[in-house]
Amino acid sequence: MRCEHTVLERLPGANVGSNAPYVPSEYLIKHATERWERREAARLRRSVFCTEQGLFEGSDADAIDRIATLIVAVSCVSGMPEQVVGTVRIHETQPGVWHGSRLAVQLDYRGMALLGSELIRMAVSTAHGRGAHRFVAQVQAQNVPLFRRLHWQSLGEISLHGRPHHTMQASLYHYPPCFIGEAGIVSTLRAAA
Repeated sequence: MRCEHTVLERLPGANVGSNAPYVPSEYLIKHATERWERREAARLRRSVFCTEQGLFEGSDADAIDRIATLIVAVSCVSGMPEQVVGTVRIHETQPGVWHGSRLAVQLDYRGMALLGSELIRMAVSTAHGRGAHRFVAQVQAQNVPLFRRLHWQSLGEISLHGRPHHTMQASLYHYPPCFIGEAGIVSTLRAAA
């Protein structure tokens, strides 16, 4: 089974600030295969988790990075990859049990193009394609409604890095197995009607 092509729409009130001279019309959601993709994903994570949220000091890197599959959302110009604007990582903790973590979308791209949702879909579908029978994540409390809309359920509240989180589990039924993660899927952006 192949991953489905998804059309992404720009959401009303999108926050594309002065750092974005244009609004890309195309995004590639894929496994990070290039050195620059990994470097830019690490930069984005530092920006979100260290600078913006203050969850870590200096770096959010940990031992999981060595074993995780890194997934990125790359903005494209004329079909050519240009900039990493979102990222997430997944890893298997025991046979068939997968975890997602470090979901981040660049500030200027939040609220548009559904990039967070697309990264979640690629993450869970990739794990499903690799034999997952369970996929969980520790989700910041403010993001729980998004995950619920994407067919996740809360298994309970926890505190992580001094912030409220939920341990959540994806309903794999809603995430067909994906076997083309390295090639990725192209998603286009349409202006909202």
